[in-house]
Amino acid sequence: MPGCDESPGHVGVFGPAGSVEELPLECAPREGGAGRPFVEVSNVTMAFGAVEAVRRVSFTVNEGTIFGLVGSDGAGKSTLLRMIATMIRPISGSILIDGIDVVARKKRVKPVIGYMPQRFGLYQDLTVEENIDFFSDIFDIRGVERKRRKERYLGFSNLLPFLDRQAGNLSGGMKQKLGLACVLVHEPRLLILDEPTNGVDPVSRQEFWDILEQMRRDGMTIVVSTAYLDEGEKCDTLGLMHRGALLQVGTPEQMRSGFDTLEEAIIARIQAVDEELTHDSFKR
Repeated sequence: MPGCDESPGHVGVFGPAGSVEELPLECAPREGGAGRPFVEVSNVTMAFGAVEAVRRVSFTVNEGTIFGLVGSDGAGKSTLLRMIATMIRPISGSILIDGIDVVARKKRVKPVIGYMPQRFGLYQDLTVEENIDFFSDIFDIRGVERKRRKERYLGFSNLLPFLDRQAGNLSGGMKQKLGLACVLVHEPRLLILDEPTNGVDPVSRQEFWDILEQMRRDGMTIVVSTAYLDEGEKCDTLGLMHRGALLQVGTPEQMRSGFDTLEEAIIARIQAVDEELTHDSFKR
């Protein structure tokens, strides 16, 4: 089935040439996975002064699936993730996590969330073990349970041999895996990651995604933004953002429909709604 761009009462289906035709709403792509909706974003808008960073965005993420956000730089992906993570409040619309309103019941929803921004706050002068112990202290994880979680998440990350190494002396990929381990230590049900593998070597990127896929198999729900479309292929569902709007939601296969690659499909969809990009760096 072609990828669908959701709006009230209809969806826009994009063809290979970027043409758009309207079809009934029931053709809209179904979320990957069989779980119930766990994240529900409804008509969310956020502005900074006169700049509308996110415009009336709506989508759902099923429990136990990976939802990937892709799109151009400055599209509003980070702002959207920060709102889901309760870091900033939308000016309109609603966000529910497991049925809990993230604005009205922020304190209740926070323990459910693990959030890793682009610049995660590792303590560079602390060791690997001291960093994860610090985050364990924050969540009052102690004794046998602390030992179990430390071994599990540092083991997943292949960091157990480096317990005594200062975080500042780790490679970029190892820092990101340590950041992920620290976010996972309180075992959140929802993991929110903002371009976690930017600038990381290909081997470390694959290891990072191996961890995410294990977390998904364990039932965790994951929302992740990425600049790498090969990572987008690993997601159950993708959302394409551009200039604050969510242009399309679908599985990677649906997004790719009619095109040879996901990259070609995304370029065409952006060009279809933003003609000024037709002759710039997106065109190859």
